[in-house]
Parts: sequence; structure tokens; C-alpha cells
Amino acid sequence: MSLRRARAVLVALSLAAFAFITTELLPVGLLTHIAPDLGRSRSQIGLLVSGYAVVVVLSSIPLTRLTQRIPRRQLLAVTMLLFAAANATAALAPTYTVLAGSRVVTALAQAVFWSIATATVVGPFPVAVRGRMVALFATGATLAPVLGVPLGTWLGQQAGWRVAFAVLAGVGLAIAAVVFVLLPSYPPAAGGAAQGTAPHGRRFALLLIATALGIGGFMTLQTYVTPFLLDVSGFTDAVLAPLLFVSGAAGVVGTLVAARTLDARPITSLLTPLGIGTASLFGLYALGTLQPGTVALLAGIGLAYAAFASAVQSRMLQLAPGSTDIASAGVSTAFNAGIAGGSLLGGGLLPTMGARPLALAAGVLTLAALALLALDARRSTASPGQRRPADRPPTSPAPRRRVTPST
Repeated sequence: MSLRRARAVLVALSLAAFAFITTELLPVGLLTHIAPDLGRSRSQIGLLVSGYAVVVVLSSIPLTRLTQRIPRRQLLAVTMLLFAAANATAALAPTYTVLAGSRVVTALAQAVFWSIATATVVGPFPVAVRGRMVALFATGATLAPVLGVPLGTWLGQQAGWRVAFAVLAGVGLAIAAVVFVLLPSYPPAAGGAAQGTAPHGRRFALLLIATALGIGGFMTLQTYVTPFLLDVSGFTDAVLAPLLFVSGAAGVVGTLVAARTLDARPITSLLTPLGIGTASLFGLYALGTLQPGTVALLAGIGLAYAAFASAVQSRMLQLAPGSTDIASAGVSTAFNAGIAGGSLLGGGLLPTMGARPLALAAGVLTLAALALLALDARRSTASPGQRRPADRPPTSPAPRRRVTPST
């Protein structure tokens, strides 16, 4: 596959990531419109988001194993067709049960997508620039909360919530067509990123634990950041949207900055965002009543979260002890376990302790992730017989077979 074609596939799959994350979070923005239309409470509509994450956690690895031998072109095209069909069903859903069922199908499609998309995107590119490609691919997911959810919410408010899901169905169809036309058909094991470039089972397992802890920490606060901003910082409802935009925009900056360091400094690219995030969370606990400081710290959290997410995906491509598809499924499971765990922890603390301690609890979790990865890096560097520093990427590409498009 030519580099020009590979870049087009990268853009298409980045847009797919944008669509998946927008779909996952959209019920939050349209909660007050969906609930009365289907005769359900707001908390029941909220379950459409939390239940979505649970489905992804439970299905990522089993579905990846089940589809391991299917060529990537066919699998990604079918995945996007399922995404389109599920969103079309959501747009036409006559009952809450039908809507919930469509969300389950979308979550299953997302579980497969995140397991195979990263390796598919970066496979055609040289090893030396794959971290940069991961960050560019991740830009789609980073932009979803900043642009996708607000746009979907606005469209739902103007034309009805069903129209927002119908538009996403159309986007899914378009991406499926692009994938089928541009992506060559080849056995999954023949992809350039089908195997880790520096496989290490123990370090990969530690990466998964640190990912769950770090994402869980960020989400402990992020899930309930609105009560924090209102009750602790004293902001008004009118400025909540601009504040959340600041956090999201900082996330885009974090992803783009990470693109410059992921290949040359993979360990630093993991530790630095966690350090920034931990300092920002502790700072928010201490200074959350000061509004100017809160804005800056909120931006720091958004930047750190996005940069850490990109660094984890890039590091997975190096440390995967076997198939990168299975490894990516493990990362997706760790991410969603962190999302669900952080949300549950924050939800348990908020009613009894208020919003302010959420920042402290979140900082403790990200600090634990930081310490785990830092100790692992130090141990790896100090190990006898270590051939290269832990923060140096592999210098030679993993063995790869030529990928020839099918006719």
C-alpha cells in the first residue's frame, strides 16, 4: 500500500474513532430530550453510556479472538456497517428497549474497532514514525468530546435527537465505503504492525495496570467535573460549556505534542503526561476555589489525559507479547475498566464527601500509575544485560511481509 493511500486510510479511521466516541457520549448531551420522548428517567438514559462501557470491557478480548483470522478490510468495513445500522436503529427506536439494544450493538462494534484499528493504521508506516501516526489517529477520538458531542447536541436540540443519530449512521456508511475501497485485503498476520517490535509480557501487563489506574484517576474527577466547577470553584452554569471546551482543546494540544515525542522517547511520553495530570489534580484539590487557577489546572488535566492515551497506544505496539490486535483489545479493556471504575468511585464519594475530595482521590490514582511505570522503567534500565536504555525505541522494524491489495 502506498504512503498516500495509507494516509487516506489513517484519516478515514480517525474519523471513525471520532464517530464512535461521539456516539458513545451523545446521550449525555441529549439526555433531557431522549428521556421525555421515550418516557424514561434521566438516570435510565445515563445508563446508556455506562452500560456501553461495560459492554466494551466484557467483549473486547473475546470478539478480537473470534475475528482474529478475518482480513482487516472486510472486518473494518463490516464493523462500520454495523455502526451505521445500529445508529439508524437508534434514530428510529420506538422504545427505550430498542434504543438500549442498538447501543449494545454499537458497543460491540466499537470493541472490535479499537482492537484492530491502531495496528491497521500504523502498519504501512516505518517503525520510526509509528508513534506519530498513532497520535494523529488519536486526534479523532480527542476531538469527539470537543466538537462531536457539542455538534451532535446542538443538532439534536434543533432538529430532534433522532436526527443526530441518523447523521452518525450516514457517517458510518461513508467510512465503510472508504475502507472497502482503499484498504488492501490481506491476512491479519501479514500487517506491518501485527506483532510488537519489542515484545515483553511483564512490562505489557504493568502497562495495562497503569492504564487502568491512570484512566480511573482522570475519570474519577472528569465524570463529575461539573459539580466540582459549580460547588467548589463557584462558576455559573453559563460558563460551563466554555470551561469544558478549554479542557477539550488542551487535549487536542496534548495529542499533537505527544506526536513529536512518542517515537524518540516512549517512556518519557508516558511519564510526563501522568506527572502533569497528577500535579494538576492535586493542585485542583488545593486551589480549586480560585477560578483563574482552576481554568489552568483544568487545561492541564485535559492535556495530560489525551497525551497519556496516545502514549499508551503507541507503547502497546512496542510491548505487545503476541498479536497487537489482542494487545490492543487488552488496552481497550483497561481503558474502559478505568472509565467505569473512576466513574463508580467518584459517584460513591460525591454524595458523602462532596466534590472537592474527588480531585484528591483522582490524584492518588494517577500518582500510583506514575510510580508503577517509573519503577518499571528504572528496573528495566538497571537490569543486567540491558542492550539499550528503556526510553529508546527499537532500532529495527519487526519482520513484515509485503502486503499486496487483492483484485
